[in-house]
Amino acid sequence: MSRSVPRVLDCNGRALDLSAPRVMGILNVTPDSFSDGGRYNSVAAAVERAQRMVEEGAAIIDVGGESTRPGSPPVPLHEELERVVPVVEALAKAIDVPISVDTTKPEVMRAAVAAGAGLINDIMALQAPGALEAAAELQVPVCLMHMQGVPRTMQERPEYRDVVAEVRQFLLDRVEACRQAGLGDDKLLLDPGFGFGKTVGHNYRLLRELAVFASDGYPLLVGMSRKSMLGQVLNLPVDQRLHGSIAAAVIAVWNGAAIVRVHDVRATVEAITVVQAAKSLS
Repeated sequence: MSRSVPRVLDCNGRALDLSAPRVMGILNVTPDSFSDGGRYNSVAAAVERAQRMVEEGAAIIDVGGESTRPGSPPVPLHEELERVVPVVEALAKAIDVPISVDTTKPEVMRAAVAAGAGLINDIMALQAPGALEAAAELQVPVCLMHMQGVPRTMQERPEYRDVVAEVRQFLLDRVEACRQAGLGDDKLLLDPGFGFGKTVGHNYRLLRELAVFASDGYPLLVGMSRKSMLGQVLNLPVDQRLHGSIAAAVIAVWNGAAIVRVHDVRATVEAITVVQAAKSLS
């Protein structure tokens, strides 16, 4: 199955041009994210960080108010709203690029889009009660991610017969659910969910065979920045995984990823610019 990938996504009135690979800057407004938890808890610190990432070349900023690291507990709705909405409101005034909201909760989706967010990044692929209906009502682009289990337990014993085939089928099933709910193909992005209910072996097979997912025609968003799939190979702590993160981003873009979600924006932008030159220039 192959379809025409939209070159420009309308993210709540802000354009996200996917004619070349783009970088999504990670902005965690949480106290407990695995890499930068607690660093950007204030609105001012979050805005400053986002502005810096945009200056470094980020084409979209992803705001998350609930940690999804392995073993993380769920965050109450009121707490996630208090973390996310003021930051999105401030960013909508301070930066010109689209803003993504990383959430599974329909109430947060609605509030964030009302505040200026233009893309929903959902690790549960709109499976939470009311999420699919909210996304269909909001009509902004949505990234559907695969996850086996839930963050608290997903890394305990992940098992697949064929990880590529099973993840792909899950994502296509969610695409069909979105279509039935009234979300068109031009609103959908897919993410195989690196590190979300996968062993190291599963993750690297997905990375090696990412072109299988790209062949379905939907923009691919991938996130491997600083993750344990790198740390376990390199035997390095979170804050020393830059080079591994760049290598993973380069492989992903070479295999068809449209967006890479990262902490280290400038280095990734430079790396994928070279990849794009190698792929497109003669």
